[in-house]
Amino acid sequence: MLLERSELPPLDAVSHLCGLQAQEPQEPFTGLWSRLRGFQPGALSDLLTGRQVVRTHLMRRTVHLVTAADVLAWRARHNAMLRQRVLGVYRRELAGVDLDELAAAGRDVLADGEPRSMAQLARAVADRWPEPGTRPLGEMLVAGVLSMVQLPPRGVWRQKAGVRNALVSSWLGREIDPLPMEDGSDPVGQELVRRYLAAYGPAATADVRAWSGLAGLPGAVAALRGELVTFRDERGRELLDLPDAPRPDPETPAPVRFLPAFDNAILGYDDRTRIIDDADRGLSVAGSRVVLVDGRVAATWDVEPGTESAKGAEDTVVVTPLRAFSRSERAEVAEEGEELAAFLSDGESARVRVTASP
Repeated sequence: MLLERSELPPLDAVSHLCGLQAQEPQEPFTGLWSRLRGFQPGALSDLLTGRQVVRTHLMRRTVHLVTAADVLAWRARHNAMLRQRVLGVYRRELAGVDLDELAAAGRDVLADGEPRSMAQLARAVADRWPEPGTRPLGEMLVAGVLSMVQLPPRGVWRQKAGVRNALVSSWLGREIDPLPMEDGSDPVGQELVRRYLAAYGPAATADVRAWSGLAGLPGAVAALRGELVTFRDERGRELLDLPDAPRPDPETPAPVRFLPAFDNAILGYDDRTRIIDDADRGLSVAGSRVVLVDGRVAATWDVEPGTESAKGAEDTVVVTPLRAFSRSERAEVAEEGEELAAFLSDGESARVRVTASP
């Protein structure tokens, strides 16, 4: 949805994109603004408070904004990966902790239905496991062994709020879907591959793994091969796609788009050179917001707070080019930046500054 803004409702867009990375709570709003025509931020806030989308640890153990339907369907398939990724950071601290017992203790604490911060939850079980410390216990409880969501007002438009966690079952009123009986077919993994390709294909199996964080999807890919089409990229890698997926001509001009921090259009691939130069790859994991010019990362952007005046404080969108811009490119970046500034300020400012090219 970056070549042309879509008419999809926000809920359908979140579903199509397989969620939006959201550890920075306000970033999904820019992600949808860049993809949807006439997007109103209040619509996404309403989906969050109305429990139709949730903030949760999922792909790659990062916080994503996903539909309620997807967290219920996908969470069990991610459970083992989520536990292992927390252990990858805190294996020494959590040595000797029975993770099933830890999960049961966490559920007992949350049985009263009250949301808790990670620290509050960890302190509630720390008398039983005093050695690891509250951070390792909290990370494993919130992102590993329990299926949890972060409650609004965190993630609501233009609101700041700390993280309060609740069980998915408490917030959505039902348990996550159990994994189907083990027969080697991995239907949930197959659906993940289909959905990923619908949004981000053509892509290699390594790209699917990089996006999801799941190591066990080659089996799902193998089961789907009969319904997929294949290509080779410039490096000779096999790319997979759905047969009816859009594949625009390579010469199709791509308009300027402003992407939020950690957007999956970049992070959702193992080979990110399709959209960002290797020299700038570090920007994608550092949380830099980027500007696409003709479909590739060509600048970063940020918001410079305005100084108070009689008109109030007018923030400025500041664009920093990573390469030389032509006159027409600079004009297009400035025009789209003005629209972004107006969106971010609820129409109070349209200030944009494009700094000198390197």
